Amino acid sequence: MTDREFENVCVIGLGYVGLPTAAVLASRGVLVLGVDIDDNTVALVNKGKVHIVEPDLDILVNGAVATGKLRAATKAEAADAFIIAVPTPFTDGHKPDLRYVEAAVRGLADVIKKGDLVIIESTCPVGTTDKACVWLSEARPDLSFPHTAGSAADVNVAHSPERVLPGKVLIELVRNDRVIGGVSPRCAERTAVLYRIAVDGKCLQTTARTAELVKLSENAYRDVNIAFANELSLVSDDLDINVWEAIQLANHHPRVNILSPGPGVGGHCIAVDPWFIVDSAPNSTPLITAARGVNDAKPKRIVSQILDAAAALDNPVVACLGLAYKANIDDLRESPAMDIAEALAKTGGLILNIVEPHIKDLPDRLAGFDDVRLCDLGQALGPANIVVLLTDHDAFGTVTLDDLGGKKVFDTRGIWR
Repeated sequence: MTDREFENVCVIGLGYVGLPTAAVLASRGVLVLGVDIDDNTVALVNKGKVHIVEPDLDILVNGAVATGKLRAATKAEAADAFIIAVPTPFTDGHKPDLRYVEAAVRGLADVIKKGDLVIIESTCPVGTTDKACVWLSEARPDLSFPHTAGSAADVNVAHSPERVLPGKVLIELVRNDRVIGGVSPRCAERTAVLYRIAVDGKCLQTTARTAELVKLSENAYRDVNIAFANELSLVSDDLDINVWEAIQLANHHPRVNILSPGPGVGGHCIAVDPWFIVDSAPNSTPLITAARGVNDAKPKRIVSQILDAAAALDNPVVACLGLAYKANIDDLRESPAMDIAEALAKTGGLILNIVEPHIKDLPDRLAGFDDVRLCDLGQALGPANIVVLLTDHDAFGTVTLDDLGGKKVFDTRGIWR
């Protein structure tokens, strides 16, 4: 035993954030229980294996399980602190869907006790952490919570959003500064104590509502800047200008840093979080709403261009390179590449050869089409007369101009420019 305040931590949600968080804490000597509703995920983790692609995560998980510091289960158990890292998607009409967060919070009713700490890492609309206090108080009226008892509460509650980049999660979990929003100052202070076990960056304490807005604003900021780059790519198409060259030259200005355009915006954060701000303040967010419109429309523009090229061919064969939303990972969530591939598959009249080196089987959205298959790079490029680069995986950087000779090429990432 040590003199740490937090000896046992329960991490709820073993996805792209929860599992790395659990593994990092376990590697620092904390006894960690990872909780997930998926039986296969739980079984894999207990074997020291992982179900997601993230550099070095398999090594860290294997070591943590082997030393007995990490195990997985389908239900939460008693602990000193609980970290909730479950999805927060949106419903039709871009309304925030908090059912997974609420289920995770209410699921603590049987195990939570006086002195515990509950942290929500899931990205949430402003006010969600306050709601979590209400949900807990409804389930456990015998305990006091900080929305009514402040720093004297029996149980502390805070929001500390993840700020990590897929592909570099283990590095950034440790090195990045951490924004910690407490429902009371005491909640923030205790949360900082927990994170300092594993975080080398600064622990920046604020209120829960401010922390919620900070995460949303970070991703909305990026979304707006990407939308500007994507809109420039549309303008460049209209004016027959090489957008990559134009951006490169513009960025020689000492105060200009235009981002790179792409096929849209994907991932569970940037494509989702701005809508949480819009939902909370619809009359004050015209810029954020417009940016979402630009980025959401980009896949349709690309599909239209590909279909125009296919219409000029007798037997169009499309090599579609990449389904993940960013390079060198297997994450297909909100991926514009997936939207483009599915739209092409539904159109029919062409053969679609998909190359995605980070998955083993076609996702359900594509698996039911007769003229769609998952294959390796050589198999896809050989017969193709149209090549569409949607994800800039390192593996695609080996493609040469000779490989593309005589083919109509749509390089949405600019890696072959």
